[in-house]
Amino acid sequence: MSSNKSVPETKSSSVQKASPDYVALVRFLIEPFLESPTSLSIDCEKSNANERVWIRLAFEGADKGRVFGRGGRNIQAIRTVIQAAAQAAGQSAHLDIYDSDSSGGASRRESASRSNSGGNRGLPRRSSGPKPSPKFRIDD
Repeated sequence: MSSNKSVPETKSSSVQKASPDYVALVRFLIEPFLESPTSLSIDCEKSNANERVWIRLAFEGADKGRVFGRGGRNIQAIRTVIQAAAQAAGQSAHLDIYDSDSSGGASRRESASRSNSGGNRGLPRRSSGPKPSPKFRIDD
């Protein structure tokens, strides 16, 4: 193979990967779902030599349905984009979502896995017992 003298050789271990602007990325992804984008509050914390990133966000509870999406599809897609950006920078990102109370502060944290996403939403469960066989009438 020929060696190109004009291109300097770089080592991948010495190259510093730029950290993404997580606040701007989250704002870009979340704001279209919000009725009042000014209610969005984002906090980004980096630790362990910038290897782990915690992103905390809060917004009005009325917008929660649109942000999470049907079955949590929207928020899962947002988490995937954030994790991909973090992975490209050699980091791991965690997204926590909090309810925003009327005073502008954040309160209760939303769970990452929603056990009742979609589905029956509080309706009683059907019994799993055997079903009776259908009865046929014969008219003469």
